[in-house]
Amino acid sequence: MRRIDTGEGMRAVSSFAAGETLSPAQLRTAARFCLEEIAERHPGRSVEVRVPYIGAVQVLEGVRHRRGTPPNVVELDGQTWLDLCVGNITWEQAVAAGRISASGTRADLAEFMPLFGSAVLRRWTA
Repeated sequence: MRRIDTGEGMRAVSSFAAGETLSPAQLRTAARFCLEEIAERHPGRSVEVRVPYIGAVQVLEGVRHRRGTPPNVVELDGQTWLDLCVGNITWEQAVAAGRISASGTRADLAEFMPLFGSAVLRRWTA
């Protein structure tokens, strides 16, 4: 279930992708919208994606996580999360740069990134 309106979220994400300066609130909106998007596209509970101070979602089919620390966890800051989602950086580049903490056998989200292609982002640019 989405909490962020699709139009509001896509405008924030596309503004970020275009290199515009976003307020902290706009950055949080963009990052939260991307968390909602990956959860909607890849439902499940086998991997937890955490963006501290912004949000967390569980994604991908597989072994369900019920209590305690999930077996597969991805943690990264909001800037890195957004960079991945819009294709500013690849998963491999972010891992090599130490911008992602990933543990577990399913904690590689490379095949799901970027979430948004340039054509989609251009449609939402004001």
